[in-house]
Amino acid sequence: MMTRLYADYLRRSIGTALIGALVACAAGQTTTERPEPTPEQPTTAPTSSEQGEKPSEPAVPECKPCNPCNRLPTDRLTGDWFGARTKLEDGGFSFNPLFAVEFQQNFHGGANTHNAHDIAGMMFWNMEFDFGKMNVLPGATFFARGLQSWHSGIRPDVGSLTHPGVVVSTFGNREIEIQKWWWRQRLFDDRLEFRLGKLYTGDVVECVNFAGNPIGKFLNQGLFKNTTVPATIGLGAFAKAWPADWLYVSGLVVDAESDLDINRRGTGGFDSTFHGPARFLAYGEFGILPAELPGAEGMWPGHYRFGVWFDPRPKSIFFNDLGGRRAEQFDNSDVGFYMNLDQVVWKENQNPLDNQGLGLFFRYGCAHRHVNQISHYWAVGGEYTGLFPSRDLDTLGFAVTQSILSSQHRRYINELDDRETVYELYYAYKLTPWCTISPDIQVITNPGGEKGARDALVGGVRITISF
Repeated sequence: MMTRLYADYLRRSIGTALIGALVACAAGQTTTERPEPTPEQPTTAPTSSEQGEKPSEPAVPECKPCNPCNRLPTDRLTGDWFGARTKLEDGGFSFNPLFAVEFQQNFHGGANTHNAHDIAGMMFWNMEFDFGKMNVLPGATFFARGLQSWHSGIRPDVGSLTHPGVVVSTFGNREIEIQKWWWRQRLFDDRLEFRLGKLYTGDVVECVNFAGNPIGKFLNQGLFKNTTVPATIGLGAFAKAWPADWLYVSGLVVDAESDLDINRRGTGGFDSTFHGPARFLAYGEFGILPAELPGAEGMWPGHYRFGVWFDPRPKSIFFNDLGGRRAEQFDNSDVGFYMNLDQVVWKENQNPLDNQGLGLFFRYGCAHRHVNQISHYWAVGGEYTGLFPSRDLDTLGFAVTQSILSSQHRRYINELDDRETVYELYYAYKLTPWCTISPDIQVITNPGGEKGARDALVGGVRITISF
């Protein structure tokens, strides 16, 4: 008995000391003067490297004296490894682990509120080899990500079409796996890019700057993903070209059968890609960058993207089967359209390294109503970085999204079909350069898209740590 008491006391003492240290660091970093902006290390996923943005050469900021409370010389918890990390990165190898954990609870409404909570998390093991820096092959890089995850979120308790928390909801319990990898080659002064490997569609097409990242932005799946656009991780190929600084065109083909059970047993997707039916999801997209247009000097950054997709997988058609007397019908040529716009509409200053200001986004998608349960989708919202004095790296975000169910599905499958609407508000508090805490609240009306469903109130908190 005494041993257990001493053990409990020791655990509580250690926990109190750790929390006190974090709070002390945060208090030490809060000043009345605004610090000079510094480029942040990527602590969210996907990174700009994953999204395939045209690289730029930012100016190197002047080195400022460090905060005495901040014992770490970099934006990552493990620091610079006594200079080894910088030497490795200069030599062409980077290793950036990222941890994300969230607690969520369905407080009211939905399908269930009894024990309707979950603690879920993911551990990303990101590594990249830059063969240009190694003087092996200019413009070539190889990226790989290992993934660990646990638990599956509270979607069954809410009864919603989309996952309220997507830190792990779409992945579930996995000890460790190679989630994605690719070889990337850039040519002609970075105006042409190719990727080949295990790709995630959301990294390279249908991206949006202010809502495409569940690790650091909005949590609800309906805000970080267009619910009418098919998304998957599988073997594929991607190409992107920049005819001008303000215009790009891209295309992607990826294995449409990557979600088959055979691929979950360790084949890495090679079985479905090179055996059986040759089915590949195809995407075409072009984008306009207003800030790069001729004569647009001083215009703030933005991305206006437009795309189409093709899905060859057989999908069941919604029709009157006369109680099963008519045979099921299929369509294997599904197509759809999407667009998303994001634009910085206000900046506190013109320093390109300072992100303080307001950015807005809008997304839309449509799909054929005869084979897709969700036929229309839209989302609108924004985020403000540095809204409060002395909190220049914090972000406040609010958005609304709606998934509209197919009229044909309503007519033949479920007459209660209507639409599901999500309202989400979050605040990302930069506790330290490597740790962010984000309280989050969501209101989900008509969960599941059915008329008469009980509106749900979901709340929680997310913590991300960059190692």
